[in-house]
Amino acid sequence: MTDRKSLRFSMRDRRRALSVEEQREASLALSEQLAGHRLFHLAQRIAFYLPNDGEIDLTWLIEYAWQQNKQCYLPVLGPRNGQRMWFLPYRPDTRLIPNRFGIPEPAHRRRDRLFSPMSLDLVLMPLVAFDHQGNRVGMGGGFYDRTFGFRRYRRHWQRPWLLGTAYAFQQVEQIDAAIWDVPLDGIATEQGLLRFQPNIAD
Repeated sequence: MTDRKSLRFSMRDRRRALSVEEQREASLALSEQLAGHRLFHLAQRIAFYLPNDGEIDLTWLIEYAWQQNKQCYLPVLGPRNGQRMWFLPYRPDTRLIPNRFGIPEPAHRRRDRLFSPMSLDLVLMPLVAFDHQGNRVGMGGGFYDRTFGFRRYRRHWQRPWLLGTAYAFQQVEQIDAAIWDVPLDGIATEQGLLRFQPNIAD
């Protein structure tokens, strides 16, 4: 096992080293596979993200979701000293502004943060590394783990499905999970979809 700090550094460096063409080909392959999967077709309310720091790009899949009349959402950060996220609607005409990390998010007022993450059907989550058991290393802020921590206490109703998205090379042999980590239901890469939980749609 590699400690998270070293793993985060090496994987981010590898990801940023990809050429524009390599990124484009992998992003399109992942998006095409997800677009044809039953999991995507069953979901009506889907949380996406906008790529940052070399993350695999879901722009094509977002546009396809709009064509399919699905409700798309993007994460927005809370107050500067908070570590929670909300999800706001994302449409072709949505005005975006950079958050404190420089990542575009829907422009909003505090009163707009009413949509509960529990109401989502599918969450596509960026990550830095993952293993074959569904453990994930993110960017280190803990935003997704805090926002979806309620999933750790459910035994039956498991939505939203949490699906990591990554390049295939981001898989490692083993990640030592922390007690606050929320495990993924699956991972989508340019090479296919891996399921870790039996509840996720076939």
